[in-house]
Amino acid sequence: MNPPNAATPRPDATKAPAVPRVVIVGCGFGGLEAARVLSKAAVEIIVIDRTNHHLFQPLLYQVATAGLPAPAIAGPIRHILRKEIAHGNLTVLMGEVMSIDSATNCIVLDGGEHVLYDHLILASGATHSYFGRDDWAKYAPGLKTLGDAFTIRRRVLTAFEQAEREMDLDKREPWLTFAIVGAGPTGVEMAGTLAEIAQHTLRSEFRRIDSRRARIILLEGAPRVLGTFPEHLSQRAKEQLQGLGAEVLLGAKVTDINAFGIHYDTTDTTADGVSKTVSQFLPTRTVVWAAGVAASPLGRSLAKSTGCALDRAGRVIVEPDLSVPGHPNIYVVGDLASAKSYLDPKNPTVVPGVSPGAKQMGRKAARNIIRVLRAQEAKAFRYLDYGALATIGKRAAIAVVDVPFTKIKVQFSGFSAWLFWLFVHIYFLIGFRNRTVVFMDWAWAYFTSQRHARVFPDPHALEPNAVVVHIDPPAPPPKV
Repeated sequence: MNPPNAATPRPDATKAPAVPRVVIVGCGFGGLEAARVLSKAAVEIIVIDRTNHHLFQPLLYQVATAGLPAPAIAGPIRHILRKEIAHGNLTVLMGEVMSIDSATNCIVLDGGEHVLYDHLILASGATHSYFGRDDWAKYAPGLKTLGDAFTIRRRVLTAFEQAEREMDLDKREPWLTFAIVGAGPTGVEMAGTLAEIAQHTLRSEFRRIDSRRARIILLEGAPRVLGTFPEHLSQRAKEQLQGLGAEVLLGAKVTDINAFGIHYDTTDTTADGVSKTVSQFLPTRTVVWAAGVAASPLGRSLAKSTGCALDRAGRVIVEPDLSVPGHPNIYVVGDLASAKSYLDPKNPTVVPGVSPGAKQMGRKAARNIIRVLRAQEAKAFRYLDYGALATIGKRAAIAVVDVPFTKIKVQFSGFSAWLFWLFVHIYFLIGFRNRTVVFMDWAWAYFTSQRHARVFPDPHALEPNAVVVHIDPPAPPPKV
């Protein structure tokens, strides 16, 4: 008996297809939207991602802080695109792109497989940037993947467990000190949520320690938090954080991170008006990095192959239609693209690195490919900015809402902004089950302050060489 669909030939990615082939690298917001648009066209589509799941990154910090289980914000790519796959022209491959050869229209995967393309959409996103100090990564994990979220969750919960075991009060203090570096949306959301965990979730679950005595410290090198928001909302966010019990250190520039804590510099002004740099040390065993973002390494591979220019963050500087200069069959979208919006052709504006921008770029790249296949001219990208949101904690958030095609801008904060943030994030989650699970978990957390995703595997099985889980440090930190 023949297996199901045995009569349907499977595409060979190493051979030229009968119809134009579009390869999409990355199934984040941009790649997913591109695949959906192209699935209705007369093309063969191959979607390649290094993982088997699509991730709703705006809520990743909720997984890191045990507020949501991973399946609530992530779904298998094959399941999400099942209807598109059923059309018969879309193939999903799990693999990592190692190099791009624009001369032969070919990409090379891990394992050596070659995948030919007629059109290529790169949507591989971004990663962490430690500003040249990659050695800090093992002490201060960032938050971009589910693996990062699990690592941060384990380290946060382990810190409270280690504090319970530590009898020496001086040695216990660093375990109960949590530092977040970077006061953008991710850093602010992490700081507010960790403060809620310490103040409410864990307050009656330990005998030797009082979780409410934990210090949650947000360090930012700039003079205010959430620097992309209006100044009065930034100030409001700082006040809300402090109201939750978090400490905010502005103008604090990190100079070193190690297993014992963070070294940072601040500027102090003397009585006679002379400014001087003061070096300080914060003892802590748990650090979260939310300060820097760099484009996917594929940007460098593309630059090597095509000669395209990259910006300081490693993003590809694209043409108005999102294509690579000199290579109209290669498009770059999402966090990998340094793109501008031509809503006003005479005054193009920079597209921010947010999920709505990635979605709109993915759709535009796909539609431009369809236009080119129809012998039509590709159109310039026009970004519709709907505003920005950031939540500080339960019943606290700030929002800037732009009404499209008007000059109306609404700015608000507090409980109403938090409700709006909650509605928007539930609405944009993929899948009815995800929306339902998140709504139920948030409702439960709202009324009980409990977080039931507070489990993690054996840390030694995950990180056999972990450096952060030690009751007795081998040596005191160097004095500054």
